[in-house]
Parts: sequence; C-alpha cells; structure tokens
Amino acid sequence: MLLTTTFDEIFKSKFLENLTAVSITDVVLALLAAFILGVFIYFVYKKTFQGVIYSEPFNMSLLLLTMLTTFIILAVTSNIVLSLGMVGALSIVRFRTAIKDPLDLVFLFWAIGGGIVLGAGLFPLALIGSILIGLVLIFKGRGTNHTPYMVICNLDDVSAEEKVWGILNENAGKIKLKSKTHSADNLELIFELQLKDTNALFISAISKISGVSNIQLVSYNGDYVA
Repeated sequence: MLLTTTFDEIFKSKFLENLTAVSITDVVLALLAAFILGVFIYFVYKKTFQGVIYSEPFNMSLLLLTMLTTFIILAVTSNIVLSLGMVGALSIVRFRTAIKDPLDLVFLFWAIGGGIVLGAGLFPLALIGSILIGLVLIFKGRGTNHTPYMVICNLDDVSAEEKVWGILNENAGKIKLKSKTHSADNLELIFELQLKDTNALFISAISKISGVSNIQLVSYNGDYVA
C-alpha cells in the first residue's frame, strides 16, 4: 500500500506537466530570434564603438546575454511558482565589473530588454524597437574602430617629452596618457592610441629624438598585449 501511494504521488507530480508548459516550437523560435537580435547588437556595437580599447569578450557577451535572458523569461512565464523562485535566486547575484562607458550600459540594457521582450513573445516590439535603436546609434556615430596600440617610451631627458607628444599627436587619431613614471634618471610614458593609418614610421622619428632611450609600439586588445 505504501509503495502504491508513493507511485501515485510520483504520477500526480506536475513535473511532466511542466515539460509541455512551453512548446518546443515557441522555444526554438524565441531562441532563434534572440540569436538574430544578439548578432545585430553585436555588429552595431562593433561598428559604433568609440573607445580606445575594443573588448571582443564584452561584445560577445551581449549576444549571449540576449539569448540567456530569453530562455529565463520563457521559463518564468510558464510557471508562476518558478517565477517567484527565480526572483529570489537572481536577487543574490552581484555584478562587480565596472562599466567605463555609459553607452556600454545602454547596450547591456538593450540586450537584456530584447531578451525579455522576445521571451514574452512580443516579437514585433523587439523587431521595431531594436531597428530604431540600432539606426539611432549607427547614424549618430560613436566613432570608428581602429586597431588599438600602446606606446611605451623611456626618456633620459624630461625635456624630450614635449617632442614625443608632438609626433604622437600628428600620427594618432586618439591618444591617452595611461601612465607616467618618473625616477631619478628616467621618465617612462605609456600611451594608448589609435593610428590614423597603418604607417608606424613615426616610431623611428621618436627614437631619433635626443633624450629618448627606448620606445616600443605594441598592439593591445584590452586584455593582453599582443
């Protein structure tokens, strides 16, 4: 009798009902639409990026975040009990990655918002909203995407710093001083910059400046020096 009761409880469980709460067709369509939207966000971010250091992992996370949010919303909308549990589970999540550019935060909200809308089945809203947001970002223009570089320059004579700045300003589209270290007989300057073209002959010009002991030009992707 006890064994029969146990099996009865198993078959009365709502687990099997949850398997059909969301149809496979809806899941496939929603995730496919989320993938397409994520790819669109990916290319818009890459085309309109205006910072000095472009981060490929961050851009890729926008695509994955769109799909991740979609399937979470699909699960939440299929079961009210699961939705309450999901709210409690997500409330303990803490994101500590610093967002340096406010427009990067816009892209994060776009990816999350698009995933929520698609998960709720509001495909026209996601389509129209994303097209309008993308057009605004593209036509407004956030800048051009050039290969970022770092220049490490060691000076024996601090008076040569002004000449170094002059040559860099002539050849770099964007330039930012990241570090300046001064010791008893040496000055080290580290710059982030984007070149106007692929010509790096200006490095030779800087090396010929009196007081420059060493100079290096390295490509940089935001995570490591290449």
